[in-house]
Amino acid sequence: MKMKTKQDYRMRRHWRVRRKVHGTAERPRMSVYVSNRHIYVQFIDDTAGATLAAASTLAAAGEQPLKLTVATARQIGQLAAQAALAKGIAQVVFDRGGFTYKARLKALADAARQGGLKF
Repeated sequence: MKMKTKQDYRMRRHWRVRRKVHGTAERPRMSVYVSNRHIYVQFIDDTAGATLAAASTLAAAGEQPLKLTVATARQIGQLAAQAALAKGIAQVVFDRGGFTYKARLKALADAARQGGLKF
């Protein structure tokens, strides 16, 4: 019998969410991935299979690497909203990627809402 890992359980949650969440050109999917060091946000049109805009702690780091904190997540949420609005995206469907909607993910989503995105 194979042992289940945290990643296996997260992927099961992610698949369960993805059955219901689908992005279009008018309302793309805002996909969030949180690793141990970085946060990645992509705006994806699932019908065309294309990424329309993206933001991450890697792109925002510049010279100094950003620590993965609630404040950093808030900053990435604002950057993601700016990137989306620059591409003409105002409404999105939020895809939490199987991660729990607490602390960093909630801060990122709230900052994106304050930045002008509707979801």
